[in-house]
Amino acid sequence: MIHDLLLGIVTGLAGGLTAGLLGVSPGGGLVVFSVLLLGAGQHVAQGISLVAQVPPTSLTGIRRYWQGGNRAPLRWIALLTVGFVGGGAAGALAANHVAEPALRWTYVAYLVALDAMLILRGGRDEKDDETDGAARDISSPALLVVGLLAGLSSGFLGIGGGLATVVGLSAVLGVPQHQAQMASLVMSLIPTTIPSAWIYWSEGSLASWPVLAGVIAGLLAGTDLGARAANRIDRATLRSAMIFFVSLMALYMTFKALW
Repeated sequence: MIHDLLLGIVTGLAGGLTAGLLGVSPGGGLVVFSVLLLGAGQHVAQGISLVAQVPPTSLTGIRRYWQGGNRAPLRWIALLTVGFVGGGAAGALAANHVAEPALRWTYVAYLVALDAMLILRGGRDEKDDETDGAARDISSPALLVVGLLAGLSSGFLGIGGGLATVVGLSAVLGVPQHQAQMASLVMSLIPTTIPSAWIYWSEGSLASWPVLAGVIAGLLAGTDLGARAANRIDRATLRSAMIFFVSLMALYMTFKALW
């Protein structure tokens, strides 16, 4: 039991550090770290990720971003959340009918696509990123689509949808990086993963309670530490860090899919 708790804490700490630093929900890192550190299968790793994101573990990270002067309009959060909840339930229902190898390869393809979008965005005119994102006239359908796609990725891949939210806002809609990360963390305060987490739970894709408790405790500490670091890093470095992190995850999950 103690061994499971400690492994859970280390896994949650790793996921929280990446979440706070990159301003994403911890799901993307948690799936990879659950496979790497806990030896979990793909369905169980995704279940751990979704259940661990139900408590408001991103609150400490949000406080650090807020202190750094970053804000996220409530209209954005509301529209993103509406799209996210519907997409999340649909994705989770589909995932439980897909074999683990197919899920792993889908996860790899998803990460590669996000990486490509981040790299392409980095080559655009930098002044777009310096514009105040709150003043941007982002349409409601655009925000709903970003939320829907993030929810689908969350439910189907068990990753929380934070990466898709940040990339959708920053790389597609032109929102400044820090502000996109703030919006992603605020969204993760809302228990949007409950429908998809319940579906994984009902299918038995879950770890033991000591592991889950450890992961949640680790997330609380790790997110705060990561967000502290993020507020001391410039926008270009943050984008480079995200590209590196996503690429590393894609390489590791490719290795797991092959072997």
